[in-house]
Amino acid sequence: MKLGGVDIKNRLMLAPMAGYTDAGFRHIAVRHGAGLTFSEMVSVKGLVYDAKKTKELLYTTAIESPCAVQLFGREPEIFYKAVQSPYLKKFDIIDVNMGCPVPKIVKNGEGSALLKDGELIKDIISAIRRGAPEKTVTVKIRSGYDKVNAVENAAAIEAAGAHAVAVHARLREQYYGGAADINVIKEVKAAVGIPVAGNGDVKGYDDYRRMRETTNCDFVMIGRAAVGNPYIFSDICRRTEAEDGGANSTEPPPSKRADITLHFEILLEYCDERVAVNNIKKHIAAYSKGMKNARAVKDAVMAAASAKEIRDIVDGFF
Repeated sequence: MKLGGVDIKNRLMLAPMAGYTDAGFRHIAVRHGAGLTFSEMVSVKGLVYDAKKTKELLYTTAIESPCAVQLFGREPEIFYKAVQSPYLKKFDIIDVNMGCPVPKIVKNGEGSALLKDGELIKDIISAIRRGAPEKTVTVKIRSGYDKVNAVENAAAIEAAGAHAVAVHARLREQYYGGAADINVIKEVKAAVGIPVAGNGDVKGYDDYRRMRETTNCDFVMIGRAAVGNPYIFSDICRRTEAEDGGANSTEPPPSKRADITLHFEILLEYCDERVAVNNIKKHIAAYSKGMKNARAVKDAVMAAASAKEIRDIVDGFF
């Protein structure tokens, strides 16, 4: 199916999550059936000023095809310059973060703070389209900042030339708590002509079906439920393949040990050992959820300080 000018193999997307959707995790998600993944949030100022951390966030593996980068910022002119960066050449899709609720982002007028200014939303999208006319442009929003205005914002996004919008059906003030009101997604889908991705509270196949059937959304975006459980994608793929052509064939599920090991080795390809060790810890803790020795796994991994210790823990517990 098409997203702008890009072919997507199915309706499943791994949501961009700061601190989680590193290249290793995205690789594993694709192996298990995710049709599209997004980088962690990348600062447009970091791109313009060539920050080292920004380059690390832009690392991809060959399995990510197509691939999407998520950018955040506020100034349209900085977006215009950033999207012309040679570092973005490999990305098929440029996604704009207009949903991050964390205070350090919001206080700068970025992330979900943008949901209060429909004209600025239009200016940002227009700047990206001028700077990178060949790219597919998508936007991730929330239901609103302190009131629901997703329909108005989605209409502004469409009018400015974006190719799709993803809606996390929570207000900024909800952060990630409370129930997502997916009727907001239904309203957005009915109001705009571009594809809509629904996001919020999809924890398995039944939630996936409910999201699709209730909202008529084109894509379903899964975030926190995939952390430590990329198998959510392969499970949904298997169960929807006959219904709506929802998947290409996926590989036989490898063991958690194989997934964690591959994830970690990918991190080591582009991160310093210390950074890779620290980044993998939360993923291993998530993978251990539900195991009878989960506490021992968490204690051991949080104390680890080297790649060898991480590998020993993974081999010993998984």
